[in-house]
Amino acid sequence: MRDLRLWLMMALTFVTGLVDAVGYLGLDRVFTGNMTGNLVILGMGLAGRDDLPVGGPLAALLAYVVGAAIGGRLVLRHRPAWTTVVTVLFACSAIILAALATVLLLVPIAGASVAGAAIAASIAILMGAQAATARALAVTDMTTVVVTSTITAYASETLFAPGLAWLTHRRLWAIVAIFSGALVGALLMRAHISVPVYVAAVLTATVAVLGHRGWGSDE
Repeated sequence: MRDLRLWLMMALTFVTGLVDAVGYLGLDRVFTGNMTGNLVILGMGLAGRDDLPVGGPLAALLAYVVGAAIGGRLVLRHRPAWTTVVTVLFACSAIILAALATVLLLVPIAGASVAGAAIAASIAILMGAQAATARALAVTDMTTVVVTSTITAYASETLFAPGLAWLTHRRLWAIVAIFSGALVGALLMRAHISVPVYVAAVLTATVAVLGHRGWGSDE
């Protein structure tokens, strides 16, 4: 059913919030899903302001571009359909997230370190591929990583719409999803940095299974 598509994209948006919380709070202020944040941090870091990192955000940005290029290349020919390629992409992403979470669990990794930057860059590759795949699937207003343009569209086109559109529109819930992901990710990090990454892996695997089974059921 069509609502399934929306919920799956919201789950992936929630995942973006989770891993961004991990990257920023646990891996030296690196965004792994939201590249706008990395560009801003990178610019200020290059200016030498407040000891902001340069290497981590730069590595994550380049890794995200690589992931988006790979993901886009793989799904470009089949959009906007959910194919076996999409299922494999999300399944592999879930497996790699689980592996990275295990590394974080077993190996003490300081935020400002080569290992921390490598973990952040690895997650960024997955988020780039995820975003490119979500773009190819073309669920309206659900890009899974972009927040600023969604807020702009919500404020300029939806906020003062008649009735309850301001409360029920998917744009609002996309914003809430990424906010909630960041909130939950930050809270889960109080237990351990690996916990939100494990949760992200489980959610991504769930999306892979449900999308494979039900994405085209309304067609």
